[in-house]
Amino acid sequence: MFDASVYAERRRRLTGDVGSGLILLLGNGEPPMNYPANAYPFRQDSSFLYFFGVDVPDMAGVIDAESGAATVYGDDFTVDDIVWRGPQPTVADLAAPAGITSTQPRSKLAETLGEAIRQGRRVHVLPPYRAENALLLERLIGMRAEVAKAQASVPLIRAVVKQRAVKSAEELSEIERAIDITGEMQIAGMKRARPGVYEREIAGAMAGIAAAHDVLLAFPIIFSVRGETLHNHDHGNRMDAGHMAVNDCGAESPMHYAGDITRTIPIGGRFQGLQRDLYLTVLRAQEAALAAIKPGVRWRDIHLLACRCLAEDMKAQGFMKGDVAAAVEAGAHALFFQCGLGHMMGLDVHDMEDIGEHYVGYDEPGLERSRQFGLKSLRMGRTLQPGFVMTVEPGIYVIPALIDMWRAENRFAEFIDYPAVERIRAFGGIRIEDDVVVTGDGYRLLGRPIPKAIHEVEAIASA
Repeated sequence: MFDASVYAERRRRLTGDVGSGLILLLGNGEPPMNYPANAYPFRQDSSFLYFFGVDVPDMAGVIDAESGAATVYGDDFTVDDIVWRGPQPTVADLAAPAGITSTQPRSKLAETLGEAIRQGRRVHVLPPYRAENALLLERLIGMRAEVAKAQASVPLIRAVVKQRAVKSAEELSEIERAIDITGEMQIAGMKRARPGVYEREIAGAMAGIAAAHDVLLAFPIIFSVRGETLHNHDHGNRMDAGHMAVNDCGAESPMHYAGDITRTIPIGGRFQGLQRDLYLTVLRAQEAALAAIKPGVRWRDIHLLACRCLAEDMKAQGFMKGDVAAAVEAGAHALFFQCGLGHMMGLDVHDMEDIGEHYVGYDEPGLERSRQFGLKSLRMGRTLQPGFVMTVEPGIYVIPALIDMWRAENRFAEFIDYPAVERIRAFGGIRIEDDVVVTGDGYRLLGRPIPKAIHEVEAIASA
């Protein structure tokens, strides 16, 4: 955990921004995989971690937004619990490092909340993303589970996003620990990806590296020669010479801050022909986006800059035509780049997505999320501030089903050379991703550098 003063200051700022009522932050439980004693690996709720730091199941925290008093609710282990799981710290011992001196049994939570409601005080909650917590809110405060997300407290959401979006020096250190472990995973992937090897062998080896560091994965590993599928969690393909594998992986730090790095690996050790050309296209787009990062610039504008860079090169390669700026404005480039340039990252790999992507990425005067295919998938559009941590991950994805649909509709025929595109329908995908923090006058790459230049990747992949 961080120093107790860190958590105390976070709670103080939260109460100042919310102003009145009680703030209820639910921790997570251990949902069963197939029967109660066989649970999924435990991962604490990120907002609960941020303000209370207690990383064990079945906890809840309440902060009085008027007095600032904070209480952790949870149950100490019984002898029966100890028989199966061994001695554990008391709730009071767990809460003390976060500067919490008030603890209560979990059974007292409903009583506290009920009394506040009878007094006419509002109970502020975040949108639940787990069904069991939505049902718990219904029992505790009468908020029906099916409308709990819609009825969550907007003042609380905005207050949490305001704090968590700007990372402190302590948080950046944790993120860099996560990225450095992720870098080990990436290097292992480059070394092990060989013709005749199955994707699952690489994914398993990388997951083992995270386990050896005693940390969780920040998200399920994406490692596939079918890299045109953006979130491809299938690992069943055998890799052959001439394939490329997209390796998108991330470890958490011991305090659950995320890393998220993507590299594209040539199977057989060398990028071949068009693979090399389009890899350089993606790398140039990333470099252009990185150079544009600074406070006061909208992330949406940097995304569109990267799109124009990609489109210019796709035109030079003969796959697009016409005016590049007009093509990007119309959305024609999304035949090859269907997603956003990147997202915020912190305690969540898609930071705070659980409490509302709009509030994280678009809650800014004059900024609206696009409905255009491709641009609508940009998770973050708002103006950058110092302390924002962003992923920067342009890519090229050749998706046969999308090509077939657009060609049948003759969509963007003035910008796309469909006969040329048809010749590369089996190409696959390329993605290059790094994590950065916005500084006072630009950005800083987080973590130790991870090879991405063609000669660096090929040297490792062919060794």
